Amino acid sequence: MARVSQAHLDARRRQILDGAALCFARNGFHATSMQDVLKEVDLSAGAVYRYFSGKEELIGAIVQEVLGQVHAGFEEAARTTPPPSPDVLVASVLGRVLAAKESLTVDGRPAFPGLVVQVWAETIRNEELSAVLREGYGAVRAAWARIVGEYQDVGMMRSDVPAEQVARTMMAAAMGFLAQQALFGPTSIDELAAGLRALMSMGGDAGPR
Repeated sequence: MARVSQAHLDARRRQILDGAALCFARNGFHATSMQDVLKEVDLSAGAVYRYFSGKEELIGAIVQEVLGQVHAGFEEAARTTPPPSPDVLVASVLGRVLAAKESLTVDGRPAFPGLVVQVWAETIRNEELSAVLREGYGAVRAAWARIVGEYQDVGMMRSDVPAEQVARTMMAAAMGFLAQQALFGPTSIDELAAGLRALMSMGGDAGPR
């Protein structure tokens, strides 16, 4: 029997994750069955269950992947001195994630923001998924706190506010932007960057009144 390459295995796993994400985005977690996923990806049950034990594991894998992308973006920024300013950094990382998911559409509209909101709602009743989300957000928050520490060390940001509090606030801005996308439709990531930049200007030279 010919040995299956790792590239083939990775591509098949990618196919299943993308198909499941589309099903969840289209119909919601609870209205989506594993049969729906099998039909979407056009694979046998055996082929899919080789990778994922069921719907819950698929949801968890999608969450871990997205949080991993966000975490990697912030970790990369943390290695530069000084790191990019918050408006540039948040827009860059979030824009990269949105671009990676731009093929996920329902009726011609981006479906990823709505999928994220579904995940947040699902964590209220699903303790296992909640644990995955807490761990992922904890890693992102820790990376953000290190970046805030860099801002403070080089005098880019006031140092009398704990880095953890600033990190939570910047994460809230990114999460709120995704929620608005899900509720009200697509908005340019540039608008988030511009809004953050305007807020950052308060206390400095605000220009003519």
